[in-house]
Amino acid sequence: MALEIEHKYLVINDGYRNLATKSLNITQGYLSRDKACTIRVRITDDNAFITIKGENSGDTRAEFEYALPIDDARCMLALCQHGFISKTRYLVHYKGNLWEVDEFHGKLEGMVIAEIEIPESGYKYDTPPFVGEDVTDNPYYYNSNLSAL
Repeated sequence: MALEIEHKYLVINDGYRNLATKSLNITQGYLSRDKACTIRVRITDDNAFITIKGENSGDTRAEFEYALPIDDARCMLALCQHGFISKTRYLVHYKGNLWEVDEFHGKLEGMVIAEIEIPESGYKYDTPPFVGEDVTDNPYYYNSNLSAL
């Protein structure tokens, strides 16, 4: 089974911008926001994916992701009942780890969240100076919930 182990932080300054090696434009929506199983459709620049995620158990959950034809993904986004999320993702390498920093647009303008995927729950890592409060366990900051705001 594929697992995602992720920690999520609020961002306290824009220092990540100078450290970013790449940025991506992302539009995503949710076909299902059920706690036990979320189904996300995402378009990242010119690529599209469908992702199925299981229920969180701490910082870990099952995750399955598959490529989609971009036209199919656009049609699927139209089916998302709670609208979609638009964001710019900045990729930042910091002390041997990849951080993904999302600047949200539209109704979530001003919200910035940093995520790090780690190989195991007990993995130790250094946090960059642009991260603040750890919100890993706060469901408010799950993208599936943010899409419904």
